[in-house]
Amino acid sequence: MSLRLFKPSLLSVFTLALLWQAGGIQAIGLLEAYEAALRNDPTFRSAIHENEAGQQAIALGRAGLLPTLSVSHMQGMSRGTQKIDDDNRLTPDKSDLDFNSQVTTLTLRQPLLNMEAAAAYNQGYARANSSQAKFMGQSYELVVRLVEAYAKTLLAQDRLSLAKAQNNALEELKRVNENMLKRGEGTQTDVLETQSRHALSEAQVIETQDELDVARLALEKIVGHEVAQLDSLSSSFKAQPIHPPDFESWREMALERNAELVTQRHIVTSSQLDVKKSRAGHTPRVDLVASLNKQNSASFIVPNRDATFASVGVEVSLPLYAGGRVVATTHQAQANHARAQADLDAMSDKVLVELRRQYQLLQSSIKRIESLELAVDSAFLLVQATEKSIQGGIRINLDLLDAQSQLFSAQVDLAEARYNYLLAYLRLRLVAGTLILDDLEKVATYFVAKN
Repeated sequence: MSLRLFKPSLLSVFTLALLWQAGGIQAIGLLEAYEAALRNDPTFRSAIHENEAGQQAIALGRAGLLPTLSVSHMQGMSRGTQKIDDDNRLTPDKSDLDFNSQVTTLTLRQPLLNMEAAAAYNQGYARANSSQAKFMGQSYELVVRLVEAYAKTLLAQDRLSLAKAQNNALEELKRVNENMLKRGEGTQTDVLETQSRHALSEAQVIETQDELDVARLALEKIVGHEVAQLDSLSSSFKAQPIHPPDFESWREMALERNAELVTQRHIVTSSQLDVKKSRAGHTPRVDLVASLNKQNSASFIVPNRDATFASVGVEVSLPLYAGGRVVATTHQAQANHARAQADLDAMSDKVLVELRRQYQLLQSSIKRIESLELAVDSAFLLVQATEKSIQGGIRINLDLLDAQSQLFSAQVDLAEARYNYLLAYLRLRLVAGTLILDDLEKVATYFVAKN
């Protein structure tokens, strides 16, 4: 059910308040805001770099299975003297024994059997998959955060418009009552009551203006630039029923696709592989080792000697005792694996609770929208009837003010219910792990640019 248009003679003040931002400013639509958020939102940019770092776990794990090549060089100098005693000579014979030596070695090592490196290789993929799943979840959360900030800003605008409209109406009523009192047609009580309500409305305008400034600032932090004007809700707003309608279907999708659960399952896998990697500390290691050695060395006996030789072979290393480190790290890894599994169970319960909450909120939002649309229509008819009653001398201006306030409040409540419906729709699909860009485009169709 759409909102009805108001007659200018009845609600011109409210209409002007709704257009307080109008002018030659170009509005930013929801899809344009999303494109800006992809470039500028600091939380999302942090998630991008975090995922880039996480993807390096694959290369780090693979490195333990690939050959390593190293070169070493040693260069030294030896200085000395040799004294030879000869009984036939009065003084001993002395000679220098100075020589330099150089040794250069090129070594290639290729693991043939390394259970620890094999577990680390598989663990690298698990960690990279966990990082990727977390990033996808953060990408979906950006959509919800943006729409939430967008809706909060629009709702704050509606509340400010309501507060300004009520304040302007009370100001007008205050002047009317003061003029009537001067002519002897009103009472001092009416004047005081209107003055009190007008003062409270001015405080309400200040409060709602602050709320709007905070909401707009939060949105600007996401999109990365100042926001002057936003698209507003379409007057042809129509809530769609939940599909699929049964909760069990949503439950199955959430347990399978929820980004947090997918991330945690990869963490469980990684912790399980960590146990294998720790246990591998007791297993033998077999490496193929090849080296090329070039020496230019000398000694006190042989002054100069150059040698070059190559070797290739298999090196077997069997750990016997490491001070209990392997046993301790294995027990630690087993405890961490049990903790990760417990975290997964707790997270599953949390996801299902949130899923149920959003599912029921979406259902209740549809019913609430229908009720508030009837309330807006009824309030509009009440304003018309009150105006006619005032012309007939049955009602007074204060009754019209109350009817208008009731209408304005119903309008704001209806807008809030519609925003809550859109957010519940996105959050339900976010928790179920089925949120895609098409959902944002669908929500964007509920907004239109201001003329």
